[in-house]
Amino acid sequence: MVEIKNLVKQYGDIKAVNDISFTVNDGEILGFLGPNGAGKSTTMNIITGYISSTSGTVTINDSEILKDPKGAKSQIGYLPELPPLYMDMTVRKYLEFMFSIKKVKLPKKAHIDEVLAVTKLTDHQSRIIRNLSKGYRQRVGLAQALLGNPPVLILDEPTVGLDPSQIREFRSLIRGLGKKHTVIFSSHILSEVSAICDRIVVINQGQVVADTKTSELSKAITGKSTLTLEVEGTVASVTTALKNVHGVQKITVERQSAENTNVYNIEHESGVDIRKGVFNAMVNNKSVILTMNEGGMSLEEAYLKLTSKPVSKGGKK
Repeated sequence: MVEIKNLVKQYGDIKAVNDISFTVNDGEILGFLGPNGAGKSTTMNIITGYISSTSGTVTINDSEILKDPKGAKSQIGYLPELPPLYMDMTVRKYLEFMFSIKKVKLPKKAHIDEVLAVTKLTDHQSRIIRNLSKGYRQRVGLAQALLGNPPVLILDEPTVGLDPSQIREFRSLIRGLGKKHTVIFSSHILSEVSAICDRIVVINQGQVVADTKTSELSKAITGKSTLTLEVEGTVASVTTALKNVHGVQKITVERQSAENTNVYNIEHESGVDIRKGVFNAMVNNKSVILTMNEGGMSLEEAYLKLTSKPVSKGGKK
């Protein structure tokens, strides 16, 4: 488990990180988001022990990063945005070098073979790193982070500069790693966060402005559980049918998407899944459902709403 508690980093009169607290549970993939200048990279650097905090604590499985830096860092695998690679080494020689630097206690050859297999670098282990593509260099950076089988992986913008095919492969790789490791994943690509992460923490101006499951970000902003429905039929008949669905509280017509077709925003009781009821009501009403989505905002809309306004001293807008 990773516990960040009351973290502050101050440069003169400027607080780059202002009283941040959150916890990452074992086996969780956490998306860590924030606009440029929000304090995201500073926080990542403090968690990894690269820089120290002004105040507050970072605890990695009972090892506090300032009091027990060796114990804490031994449990972290870190892939920075620009991997620290030695371009004139082969992939295997580089991993052997990093194995020694990290003082890994596992059987050397067997462990490096395992890491190469996990990152799909076995067929490239004899190649010089400078001759690899950007995507494979990122894999080498991830391979060094995996040396020693650290329980916690911290990945800072790992897919920057990759093409769509490489991003898809890297995304699959990270999901697989989440089965054995706790992962903190930083990215500006919101579709990646939605596809990979169980939960997200959003920071803005050095403060946490959201900490929630990815699927519940819209609710965290609006305070409401919503369902967006695009359906054929008259407004009067559809609205009447929806009002009889258990859990429905409020129905709003958002827009007309086509002739005799409208998009509705349906607010409902928290914790009540109304989708089956809505489906059955529309079947009985002989109204064809074109789309049905949980949540009133897309991840992008929610993110922009969270990060586009000033943050108050308490961290709430």
